[in-house]
Amino acid sequence: MKPPVEKIYTPESSLKHPIRLFQQMWEDLLASRELAWRLMVRDINSQYRQSLLGVSWAFLPPIIMALGFTLANQASVIQIGKTDLPYPAYVMFSTVLWQTFVESLNAPLQALTQAKSLLAKVNFPREALILAKLGEIFFNFGIKIILIIGLFICFQISVNWTVILAPIAIIHLIFLGLFLGMLLAPLGLLYQDISRGLTLITGLWLFMTPVVYPVPESGLFSNLVKLNPVTPLLVTARELTTSTQLSQLTEFWIVSALTFFGLIITWMFFRLAMPFVIERISS
Repeated sequence: MKPPVEKIYTPESSLKHPIRLFQQMWEDLLASRELAWRLMVRDINSQYRQSLLGVSWAFLPPIIMALGFTLANQASVIQIGKTDLPYPAYVMFSTVLWQTFVESLNAPLQALTQAKSLLAKVNFPREALILAKLGEIFFNFGIKIILIIGLFICFQISVNWTVILAPIAIIHLIFLGLFLGMLLAPLGLLYQDISRGLTLITGLWLFMTPVVYPVPESGLFSNLVKLNPVTPLLVTARELTTSTQLSQLTEFWIVSALTFFGLIITWMFFRLAMPFVIERISS
């Protein structure tokens, strides 16, 4: 049996000792694995046990969106342009990627909100909550892979060898959502405006991302779409699966580098902010 670990809390800021701070962050990340696993299993069981349709909810949003936009495109209500995949497959595949990003974006705030009462009573590594949600995101995406495989078989879409690299782009997409979500989560625990604002913003953000249309060639809207950080990650994940030509490789690595750097900084901010947030919600 391991001897109990003694921790000493002082009013001194952890930022004065960055090496010690990173060491503590890493130790807490490792220590939170077992708790994260148990929380993940609990949340997944709860998610699908309390639903009549169960795992069908992983398939319904992309199918319904593809059906709606395909009918609108065929009726010339909207002009989509040429896509490198059959349009229904294009929308469904892109929607799965977008849905995964949105889940990552909302995950940190959802994790803190669900554990709000626990945070005020029990001292445990807060990273466990984020890891549990991260595992849940990967589990949900694993279910959606069934839809993607069925989609490619149904439309007879050929897959290139670069498909083995597609998970890298998808992981970067998830980490981008996690980075932004962790940045907003402490504030969102105090103010419900954040969660409501995220719902509004992601609705608009969807139409600024090439999910239901290809990347525009020129114009103001084209510039806005290309400045969207989700665009190169989502487009690269899609192209790695279906094509050997990567149209936004440079942008992909720029956004990925900023994402991983931002994730580390946000993790530090998250650790430093949470004691103050917990104090506020406990008072």
